[in-house]
Amino acid sequence: MKCLVVDDEALARERLVRILNEATDWELCGEAAGGEQALQQAQSQQPDVVLLDIRMPGMDGLEVARHMLQLAQPPAVIFTTAFGDHALEAFETQAVDYLLKPVHADRLQQALDKARRLSGAQLEQLQASQGDKRRSHLCARNRGNLELIAISDIVYLQADNKYVTVCSAERRILIEESLKSLEDEFVDHFIRVHRNALVAVGAIRGLEKDAEGHCRVVLEGTDERLEVSRRQLPDVRKRIKGGVVK
Repeated sequence: MKCLVVDDEALARERLVRILNEATDWELCGEAAGGEQALQQAQSQQPDVVLLDIRMPGMDGLEVARHMLQLAQPPAVIFTTAFGDHALEAFETQAVDYLLKPVHADRLQQALDKARRLSGAQLEQLQASQGDKRRSHLCARNRGNLELIAISDIVYLQADNKYVTVCSAERRILIEESLKSLEDEFVDHFIRVHRNALVAVGAIRGLEKDAEGHCRVVLEGTDERLEVSRRQLPDVRKRIKGGVVK
């Protein structure tokens, strides 16, 4: 059985690696110091279990676990945490395996023995219990691999049937999420300009009319002009006049 160790603290990783090396049934297949590196390792090494730190700078463990669910064979996840007793009770209530730092060999073995894959619903519950922390990246499966795009790089999101096209200045990816759920999660970052499109507020540079008299939004990072519906136009103008747009 293969195990991936993920923690931004080198000493914490070393401790887990040392304990794993003493366990007869487990093979260390990789280490990662951050979320994006963890996803890369999970794709290349295909671990059976990931020992995953929750509090990491940038992409935290909860977001990493959420992205890992999109792998063809998602690994089982055991969270590691330095939280106090009350927070641990919340983990137990939702039946999520965890290890309290500093990790002890017998506790690690116990967690490994009962390791199981998290369902999407369980992860959503855990996410809610940890507060309203929005994702730092969106993730898509591309030919079996995971492709990430940072929220800060996104210029607009456009729905097309069951997919949403995520557009940055450099590339596009398709994700299987609803535009409404993205709007709700990133309400402070994106504004709806049409029933099928959200744009990054910080990317708006103005409004213009096309030859047919339709109003379109001018965006930084792309030459595309997205149509603004009559229903959304007052809100977009309000954002611009309110000084939100540079």
